[in-house]
Amino acid sequence: METVADLVAAEDVLLFVNAAVAATGQDEFHTGREAQAWSVDFLHEYMLVNYRDLYAAVLALGINDRNKARIVLRLLQTGADATPAQRAVEGRLIRRALRDLPVNRVYRLFTALKQAKVNNRRTRAVMREWLTARTDLGFEAVKYRGALKRAALHAHLDLDGLPGDAEGEVAAFLFDPKRRFATPLFETWRRAHYERAAVFELPYTVAEGFAARHRIPRAVFLEQIAPKLTRNERLRLQRSGGAAVALDAAALGRMPLTRLAAYVLAIPEREREERREELLGALRASARKAAGDRAGTWGRVAAVLDDSYSASGSTEKRRRPLVVALAAHVLLDALAGEYRPLWLSGSEDPLLVRARGVTALGERIVDALETAPQTLVVVSDGWDNAPASLAAEVLRVWTTRLDPERRTAIVHLNPVFDADGIGVRRLAPSVPTAGVRDAEDLPELVAFARFDDGRVGLAELRAAVDARVTRWLEEEPWAA
Repeated sequence: METVADLVAAEDVLLFVNAAVAATGQDEFHTGREAQAWSVDFLHEYMLVNYRDLYAAVLALGINDRNKARIVLRLLQTGADATPAQRAVEGRLIRRALRDLPVNRVYRLFTALKQAKVNNRRTRAVMREWLTARTDLGFEAVKYRGALKRAALHAHLDLDGLPGDAEGEVAAFLFDPKRRFATPLFETWRRAHYERAAVFELPYTVAEGFAARHRIPRAVFLEQIAPKLTRNERLRLQRSGGAAVALDAAALGRMPLTRLAAYVLAIPEREREERREELLGALRASARKAAGDRAGTWGRVAAVLDDSYSASGSTEKRRRPLVVALAAHVLLDALAGEYRPLWLSGSEDPLLVRARGVTALGERIVDALETAPQTLVVVSDGWDNAPASLAAEVLRVWTTRLDPERRTAIVHLNPVFDADGIGVRRLAPSVPTAGVRDAEDLPELVAFARFDDGRVGLAELRAAVDARVTRWLEEEPWAA
């Protein structure tokens, strides 16, 4: 039988998972990064001390990269506090997490380990294993030269005979960069210090620093480096306003759904209208791919989608809540047998959606519930203000008086971390709330949210987490 302590523990774990999904360490519309850093640090420390096993297992639950790296850092810092059995499981989880993380995030983690003076045997083994498994360490030596040098020293790494096409010159490149190199990329990097033309033969992130050194105008640099840009670099430039980017149909088709939604919303409205068929087709194709064999199996679904002004995000996370809402809308359309979307603004054209107006969640939730859906998904930051708390009252009456048997499953997905509340803001105590980073995770989040309604305790939650960990460790990570 579940005790009060078990129920509290389950709530603690869910609180941390939601925060680790939504909190990115960046400014939000309502709260700044300083308050967020304090809140997230507290949650990490609390989980590590009180629920170490579950803290490590959270690596398998679709949290964002920032918090995944932070968990790895803390586990390696405190290895002496773990039992041998815990260290064995943590080692597998850490190695799997590092294979999933973006390369730049791993090098940043290694730098943090050095700065924190974490240099135990397990840490060095983890770093050596990851570095020796890299297939093109020569390229990474150029792109992440300082971080790789620090990591190699910290892990006591033998740089001779490493994989890639650097022909044994990695050590010389890191520690004697003024000599001539047989490896073309290393030699191009050396020449770029004094030869302007060599700058445009380098990867974009490396060339950018040399362009500033040579005082190359930004517009000229972007025009000439364009052939070297990766798809993700093109998208980052577009989001920052640095360049207008056009992607062909093949490139659009390869993009994950949430990233594609961000690309679409960064395009001026007139161009979106002109490319309507192409963009909607790409969004729907990406949604069908994300839905997989679950497409069309969800029955009657209604969605309340927040496109109020706060969905514009912050200067660091421009339009991020709106991006998630658009991606969720397209995915729910693919999952549902019958689907009704309700945007707060009343918009019926998702392609031209934009953040504006107040957050009148209550009225739209009433509109959605009138259709008696089997599932209602609310995608919002939870700041209900027109009038305040109407949504909470509507949901309270619905769940306690009108639908106590829960014939309609209601889930709130929140893409915004609320630092003041140390979590993601809830709409109502009776409605499960889950943090969301990428809309592709929506099916899993909706399923996992059932643990957040106060009726499921720690034992069942542990069983679900353990099952996810087992599957995750057996899966092959996505190729870089």
